[in-house]
Amino acid sequence: MTPAPPALPAAERTPAYLRVKQHVLSQIQAGVWREGDAIPAEEALAREFGVSRMTVNRAIRELSDEQIVERVQGSGTYVAQQKYQATLVAIRNIADEITARGHAHRSELHRLERAKAGEALARRFGLKADQPLFHSVVVHFENGEPIQVEDRWVNPRVAPDYMAQDFNSQTPNAYLMRVAPLQGVHFVIEASAPPPEVAEMLHMAPGDPCLVLRRQTQSQGQVASVAAMWHPASRYQFTGSF
Repeated sequence: MTPAPPALPAAERTPAYLRVKQHVLSQIQAGVWREGDAIPAEEALAREFGVSRMTVNRAIRELSDEQIVERVQGSGTYVAQQKYQATLVAIRNIADEITARGHAHRSELHRLERAKAGEALARRFGLKADQPLFHSVVVHFENGEPIQVEDRWVNPRVAPDYMAQDFNSQTPNAYLMRVAPLQGVHFVIEASAPPPEVAEMLHMAPGDPCLVLRRQTQSQGQVASVAAMWHPASRYQFTGSF
């Protein structure tokens, strides 16, 4: 009987296009390639990684869509000027927001687990169904009153030590911003009736609505976390200015 081939190292199990993408990102983040510098041609990257040019093209196309690089027709691909945009909802640590108002913040960890990704979550993370994710549920209090239930799913590739953190003493946001610097964010805000367990954690009366911030963040060239943050509409509002 022919012996089974040895298992591939974890790095080689990563999709080929993502390995190329992470390499380009790491070179930019390390300052090897700076704003305005040309990056190697797709043919050169394909030879370096032993993959097809189509695979490299996908990696570069995604980096271009994320405004990390700029493709110039007939010239090449260059490190883009890094742009920072202000939005109505800043990516801020809720503990810092509460402290800035002169109030006391406290958090309670209700759940911290390793769970398999369902089909919908797996698609959002670019993973296969049933691959493991980290899941946390934290309630944030302002002057003793619950104002947010943070239900967060985290990519283990981006934050492998997530399960070892004490989220009673630090927020998931503070930890992730430290270990997985933000590259991109997508969010929506909607009014919604909370699930019973969320209403109970927020001390809400039956029928009271929530404002829900649903946010997806990117780091290291991949989706880092997907979170739903539930706020009692009678006690919370989103503000912003231009």
